[in-house]
Amino acid sequence: MPFRAPLEDFRFLFDHVVGFADIAATERFAEASPETVDAILSELGKLTEEIWAPLNRSGDLDPATLENGVVRTSKGFADGFRALAEGGWLGLSAGEEHGGMGLPLTLTSAMNDMLSASCLSLGLNPLLTQGQVEALEHHASDALKAIYLPKLISGEWTGTMNLTEPAAGSDVGALRSKAEPNGDGTYAISGQKIYISWGDHDFGGNVCHLVLARLPDGAPGTKGISLFMVPKYLPNEDGSLGDANSLRVVSLEHKMGLHGSPTAVMEYDGATGWLVGEEHKGMAAMFTMMNNARLGVGIQGIGAAEGAYQKALAFSLERKQGRTPLEGKGGTGTIVDHADVRRMLASMRADIFTARAIALSCAVALDMSTATGAPEWAARAAFLTPIAKAFGTETGMRVSEEGVQVHGGMGFIEETGAAQYYRDVRVTAIYEGTNGIQAMDLVARKMMDKGEAAMALIDEIEGFAETLRAEAPELAEPLWQSVETLREATEWMLAQGDLNERFAGSVPYLMGFARVLGGYFHLKAAQAEGGQGPRARLAEFYIRRLLPEHVGLLAHATVGTADLYALSVEDLSA
Repeated sequence: MPFRAPLEDFRFLFDHVVGFADIAATERFAEASPETVDAILSELGKLTEEIWAPLNRSGDLDPATLENGVVRTSKGFADGFRALAEGGWLGLSAGEEHGGMGLPLTLTSAMNDMLSASCLSLGLNPLLTQGQVEALEHHASDALKAIYLPKLISGEWTGTMNLTEPAAGSDVGALRSKAEPNGDGTYAISGQKIYISWGDHDFGGNVCHLVLARLPDGAPGTKGISLFMVPKYLPNEDGSLGDANSLRVVSLEHKMGLHGSPTAVMEYDGATGWLVGEEHKGMAAMFTMMNNARLGVGIQGIGAAEGAYQKALAFSLERKQGRTPLEGKGGTGTIVDHADVRRMLASMRADIFTARAIALSCAVALDMSTATGAPEWAARAAFLTPIAKAFGTETGMRVSEEGVQVHGGMGFIEETGAAQYYRDVRVTAIYEGTNGIQAMDLVARKMMDKGEAAMALIDEIEGFAETLRAEAPELAEPLWQSVETLREATEWMLAQGDLNERFAGSVPYLMGFARVLGGYFHLKAAQAEGGQGPRARLAEFYIRRLLPEHVGLLAHATVGTADLYALSVEDLSA
């Protein structure tokens, strides 16, 4: 079975679960009519099915290489990227004044989901460019915008983000890269950056690096960091490519997966750069790109899960192994008839639905914040972002791992391609802030409002469950009970003055919150189908079998630190 873009899932979620109609009802996004949305989804479906999906395997078997300082990308990747760029899709949500379409981020999120499902390695490239466009739109000078935004939006140029250094991983404030004023409005950037996705390629055009570095008078830590645009080629006044800048790719990382995506070690040796935003305020500017990327990375996880699920389902419908319990009862005669295989597939599909609904709800909140300026939408988006990133990538790992299991021994054999999804998606739980960092952010920074955003969501879910307790008690009652448990866990978190007490249980808290959100979105889907239909049956499976996991997760979340630190280093080494 070839890859099939999950268009009906997006349409159903938009129409019945995440409230896309609210976006289209705003003046800002009035052009996002049902007809426009349907046409965009259909065209992107064709692109991912016909052009991108065939590239996925070649990216794994024919990885990017560095030859004499030149990065050579996987066969067909350049053509796949051009097809995306020529369709204007890189500018789907970018501002119209620089050539974008100005459409909702929610549509871009659906696009990134499909791109990731069809070819995750190549899908990293446009994701980074989208993030750079947003950072420049918010923080760059008009002169920089005029030069870079039209080229990035058209896909003629591509963008990267350069944060990490050998001695500064998640602790970005420990970076050593330097920026020296040249006296003409430009800066000389020097230093080394690692893990730079798509740090170079052979697609043509320019590669535009957003680089964090410290000015001579920059304070230690993150407060003294500035952000600079450092292009591979220095643009001429007319926007054409000029001289090569003083930077180079030192090497490409040898990775567990994502072999088609060139992950570079970059060296800057007095390279010419331009300040983006204010001096010493680089983290604020970079966070615009990072927050965009965090939602995008969560969606990468969901896309990878979709690809892995489709592959596992296709295998289960073809593979015959032993006598099945449905023989003579209308079964297929293949392994999909076995109860445990059916359980795995149902769990995969249910969690993909949950993760996708969370991510799209986050995107809807971002769009509504943009369209209305209402602070409650911004707060909702901020709260959902770490959940969308962490649960989306955890879903990608769990579903792709389960996909290998569905294949049995053949899943461990590389030729089947099942293992590639797990190898490719594994890093998504690490970059753009590890999932542990996302969870810590959720229980600390995202609760600086005294839990207002968290409780608003909890109240919303509880109110919805309450309205259905009489109509559909078998599904609404367990959800209502789960919300009460989540409320108690949230109150416990808010009561802890020592943030480390919260951090000790932050990951299970985030996952428990996601489990309850999943029950909410599945119940909304079941209601939309009148309790009869494939999503209603999936909702019953989720609420009966997966939602109960919240109990153990939230119990874990509220234990605190005592037992962790009662275990000494010697105990851990015993």
